[in-house]
Amino acid sequence: MAKAIVLAGSSNKESLKDYRTAPHESLIKIGNKCMVEYVVDALKESCEVDGIIVSGPRKYLEGVLPENQGLQLVENGPTIMQSLLNAIELIDIVSNSKVLVVTSDIPLITGKIIDGFLKRCVGEDADIIYPVVSKSLNQAKYPQVKRTYAKLKDGVYTGGNIFLINPQIVKHCAPKAEELVRLRKSPLQLVNYIGVLYFLKYIFRSLSIKDAEERISELFNIKGRAIVVSYPEIGVDVDKLSDLELVERILG
Repeated sequence: MAKAIVLAGSSNKESLKDYRTAPHESLIKIGNKCMVEYVVDALKESCEVDGIIVSGPRKYLEGVLPENQGLQLVENGPTIMQSLLNAIELIDIVSNSKVLVVTSDIPLITGKIIDGFLKRCVGEDADIIYPVVSKSLNQAKYPQVKRTYAKLKDGVYTGGNIFLINPQIVKHCAPKAEELVRLRKSPLQLVNYIGVLYFLKYIFRSLSIKDAEERISELFNIKGRAIVVSYPEIGVDVDKLSDLELVERILG
């Protein structure tokens, strides 16, 4: 069993602000529910999740997600990592415990998908386990979705918006994680940070999943693991109008 943290603090300031007036992306309505409600409901359906913490704007979330024995709210921080740390502070961490972290913008996720991912993680000796989905599977099920894909030696993949972490490593990893987020729009600086050798291997499609795992492990001084899963729903994050229209057709 794992505790779950839902990151729900992103402001609605990007491409969806012209189409939905909700102050935060997690509060955007799809059908008769807010986006974050679909994610929380999926976690409640899971047989592998024991307790949920939602990190977001309390004054809005309290009217949507009333706190109870299985659900806690905590105010989000100014950054994603701070929001995660705020939530982790509420967890009684024990040795070898793991925490499931989910973003609030993947409303197509279900309890069965969460259980399937967590069962795939059993026996994996890692501080962070991150799922990836093949491009062919993603496009076969959701051809309308535009995703960013990584062309690796093993195949072409996109990442998910759910991962399993060792909560004890978050604090010391936070500064480097924030730096990676900051550099994501500056390719040259990002290449310099990650390493030219790994960048060249990626360019020439000789970078493998194992190579990426090793480099992340080196950068953060942790054990990182990527696993291939068959759940494209974990990568359908609603961050543009076409995504919103798709999930509205499916859920609305």
